[in-house]
Amino acid sequence: MSQNSTVRNIWVTLALLGFFESAAVAQLSWTADWRRIGNSAVDFSLSGLASGAVDRVWFDSEGARIFARTPSGAVYSTDDLEGWQLAKNVAAPVADASSNAKRIPSGARLVRTQFRNSPKSYAAGSHVWRSENGGDGWENITSYKGQSILGGDILDLVISPKDEDEIVVGTTTGIWRSVDAGKTWLSLNGSLPNLPIRRILTTPGGTRGMRLELGSTADGFSAEWRPGEKLSWRPLAAFDVQRKEELALRKVVEQKLGIVNTVQTAGDLVYAGTKDGRLFVSLNRGIDWLPPQATGVGAVEAIQIDLKEPRRAVAVLSARDGATKGAVWRTWTGGMFWEEMTGNLLAAEIRGVAIDPPSGAVYVATSSGVYFTYAELGAAEPNAAAKTWTQLVGNLPEHPVRDVKLDPAGNQLYVAVEGWGAYGTMAPHRLRQLRAVSAADQSSRPAAPGSLISIIGASVDQASIGALSSPVLARSAVESQIQLPFQLTGTTVALQLETSKGRTEIGMTLEPTAPAIFVDRDGTPMLLNADSGVLLDVMQPARAGTRIQILAAGLGRVSPDWPAGVAAPLRAPPKVNAPVRVFLDRIPLEVAQATLAPGIVGFYLVEVILPNVVNAGPAELYLETGRAESNRVRVYLEQ
Repeated sequence: MSQNSTVRNIWVTLALLGFFESAAVAQLSWTADWRRIGNSAVDFSLSGLASGAVDRVWFDSEGARIFARTPSGAVYSTDDLEGWQLAKNVAAPVADASSNAKRIPSGARLVRTQFRNSPKSYAAGSHVWRSENGGDGWENITSYKGQSILGGDILDLVISPKDEDEIVVGTTTGIWRSVDAGKTWLSLNGSLPNLPIRRILTTPGGTRGMRLELGSTADGFSAEWRPGEKLSWRPLAAFDVQRKEELALRKVVEQKLGIVNTVQTAGDLVYAGTKDGRLFVSLNRGIDWLPPQATGVGAVEAIQIDLKEPRRAVAVLSARDGATKGAVWRTWTGGMFWEEMTGNLLAAEIRGVAIDPPSGAVYVATSSGVYFTYAELGAAEPNAAAKTWTQLVGNLPEHPVRDVKLDPAGNQLYVAVEGWGAYGTMAPHRLRQLRAVSAADQSSRPAAPGSLISIIGASVDQASIGALSSPVLARSAVESQIQLPFQLTGTTVALQLETSKGRTEIGMTLEPTAPAIFVDRDGTPMLLNADSGVLLDVMQPARAGTRIQILAAGLGRVSPDWPAGVAAPLRAPPKVNAPVRVFLDRIPLEVAQATLAPGIVGFYLVEVILPNVVNAGPAELYLETGRAESNRVRVYLEQ
């Protein structure tokens, strides 16, 4: 591939992955640029993609439009089988009250065709059955090897008024359509916003993608949007360790307290909340409990603990039946004292909470959106009861928000929106407390000569280290990218910034190298096929024996010397001085070259050759320079 093609492909990749964020600030609201993570479909290896339960389905009188109702009561419609629109003020027709005929399968409900003198009829239950002879005989049309190809019980079935061979069913896994009387089935779940989302388990990081807890019944499941995924959420083989530990701890707690609604722990400190609004704390991992705090509100939905100082915690509660206001409570004494901080927050349902202890930011997920405020998490506040909450507005769907979570570094904010799935944005508290991170993976790793650094929380006009200028490469209202000079020496740097908020200084540790592989905000690594320039992901895996290019940062000084802020030459770009090693599932790869990325500022390009024989599927890839390791990313392989 030519150098010009390499440059073009890199820039296209940067644009697609979206390395910059924007936001606007307004009184009592903060406008965020939310990006969607994944979609609302799940791959259960059925006859198509699945979603959440659909309990009613019906056609309009002409058979041109299909309606679907979810258990939450939301009704959606489609007339092209591609997109779904929320249908307001539309009620489901009266359910068919036909009594079961004697000859239909046990437990099924008969659905007769409306076509006169037709011998065809259907029955719905654990499967779908079809009769072609007036009910004298039945054929199961959804069973394969004893399992339903639609994945769950049939909650509703309707026959098109235009064609008795066209049927639509609502099941525990979504909505499905057949136009040949059940011989083949088509999923209509791809764009239906009906993901049965409960909460966020983990945020993207390393080789792990976004993970959610899903399910409409007590035995829910966890699913992941894998880095580089394009199609659907993938169920994990089993609940992750976090979930198993929670279930075990809940069992221990309930032996002492009875049924609880939520349990959280940090070391020996255990917090528990009940459905009647009581907050419990144990200082010795559930053996003994302090007297409970009665809140007078509804169910305790979630508790967030400051893991570095577990005596600090925030709990959120939904309103009692018929009430219009939930509540937020906090403790800074390990549960000996609790304080309400609901203030002007008027949401009836408050389902999730996230905190950033260094800034005091508190975020809550509610039935009317996402809100945040600031609190003195380590001390009492005289005006805590009068807290002012700010709503995060923007391009989120107008649906209840079920959970909220910060990434471990407190830079990115993630929310779970009922039906729609996961969304992320820069956490607004970064506007109050700036942070310098690696532009490659948003981590707080040390700096290195030539590093590309993101300043999160401000628009930077100028940057310098002593007498050396650090070029500002790009900036937005909430984030800026700068490059450190290649000639830096020593063990620390003091980065002086001229920002939209005035002058400030950020100290950073300096190492000879601080390698990092570029990933987008959702964990997709910037790995390219060296011949075609195609971005590698789950849909475009790397083939055995081919060359792949890794876009990286922090590889240190180069030869010949090169000035910061200037794009590397297209021909003979400077080579990395430090030895670069690349590992695939901990096995070293052959490194063909390690240089500055031609035509690009601040990027390094490492090209490696894959073995002629590889294990198909996901693999772990990382760089190493000196004693420093990069972040670990997921690459998909095929033989």
